[in-house]
Amino acid sequence: MLDMAAKNNFHFDSCQMPLNVLDYHFRSFAHQVVPRLVAEKTAVLGMKPLASGLMFQLSQIDAVECLHYALNLPTAVVMNGCDSMERLEQAFHAMKTFKPMNEAQVEALTAKTKAAALTGRIERFKTSEDFDGTTHSPASMG
Repeated sequence: MLDMAAKNNFHFDSCQMPLNVLDYHFRSFAHQVVPRLVAEKTAVLGMKPLASGLMFQLSQIDAVECLHYALNLPTAVVMNGCDSMERLEQAFHAMKTFKPMNEAQVEALTAKTKAAALTGRIERFKTSEDFDGTTHSPASMG
């Protein structure tokens, strides 16, 4: 998409994508897309830091750690779904306790989810067409 935009002299002002500790290990937006966006001065909008709540299936990591990872990325904003007061308080706590992490801290944190991430079973939008709108509605492409 970015190559096609550049070929047609189009610049995106922002780009929204899921950025979480699972993404770090498997078909990673953080590794493959974010650096280019930063270089092109495109605002990075991080979403799904808790992998749509599926992160809670993993006992090795907690929500605040997941939010700290996302906040550590070069994003303009991290969007966290807050469907309850508990989740909102959790987000406030993560923000108040966040301190930038060095590479070793990021490696230690993401190591906790590596085995689950490499299967692709949680981030199914990377391994299936279940979430691909054009697959389900090809007419929407014109």
